[in-house]
Amino acid sequence: MPVNNRNIPYLIVVTGPTAIGKSAVSLEIAQHFNTEIISADSRQLYREMKIGTAVPEPQELQLVPHHFVHTRSIHEYYNASRFESEVLNKLEELYLVHRVVVMAGGSMLYVDAVCNGIDDLPEVDPEIRRMLISEFEQNGIESLRIRLKMLDPAYYAEVDLKNHKRLLHALEICLMTGKPYSGFRKNQVKKRPFRIIKTGLTASRDIIYDRINRRVDQMVLEGLEEEAQILYPFRDNNALNTVGYREWFDAFDGKIPPGEVVEKIKSNTRRYARKQLTWFKRDQAVKWFDIGHKEEIIPWLEEQMQNEWNNTENW
Repeated sequence: MPVNNRNIPYLIVVTGPTAIGKSAVSLEIAQHFNTEIISADSRQLYREMKIGTAVPEPQELQLVPHHFVHTRSIHEYYNASRFESEVLNKLEELYLVHRVVVMAGGSMLYVDAVCNGIDDLPEVDPEIRRMLISEFEQNGIESLRIRLKMLDPAYYAEVDLKNHKRLLHALEICLMTGKPYSGFRKNQVKKRPFRIIKTGLTASRDIIYDRINRRVDQMVLEGLEEEAQILYPFRDNNALNTVGYREWFDAFDGKIPPGEVVEKIKSNTRRYARKQLTWFKRDQAVKWFDIGHKEEIIPWLEEQMQNEWNNTENW
């Protein structure tokens, strides 16, 4: 008997390196499908971080409803697990009205959390977090390594021992639950009640770097240094461990000359863009488009949906 899946909901994902133009492309896609946008940017979430996070312009936010933009404070604890849960709830609501929803952003773990799911981990106790951060600041990363080796030798054997954030996170779970962190990690892809179509934007390295440099220059003109100065008292908040802010904090602390800050931001942003490309290009499901040929994206999306409808109706 033929099956009609024309009502199946879709999530169109737009990824790629920072400054490549994801916001503009996602806006075009959302307007074409008359739908709304989920922001998968872990820093655009925070309302206090305006200039340094390249939030869409007010007129863009008015053209198409955006979700998860400036909805949190830098003083709140937030992670990819919460994002996964909240986005799934929002999608359930949006699919009552729209057949297609767009999710755009370059935060790797956030995109992955929505598409594939992440392990169900318990909520972290803020006191344990503060204690471990204090231990790290006073005794260095080696103290975290020693503690993790005792509490979870299996995870110790596979984790990047230079990545203090991963060590801290694993220890938080170990200390809070009394069980090894590795016991919570299943790494299983979760099934979603919607179809996912992934697109990626790219360009030559020279073009990506030029776009990054011009974006940073624009942020500086808009007052990035002044924004960083306002946020400086809260520099230890995890949300502010972000390119564009931490370089100014280092300058305010006298660690680097103020005249080197802008070039440092550009260099660190370029490094982050390379990391994003490496991460996303591991995913064979992503269809890549050069930003110079972005007009090809919407016809391709339409074709993918039409082909799927034809295939399911012939079952």
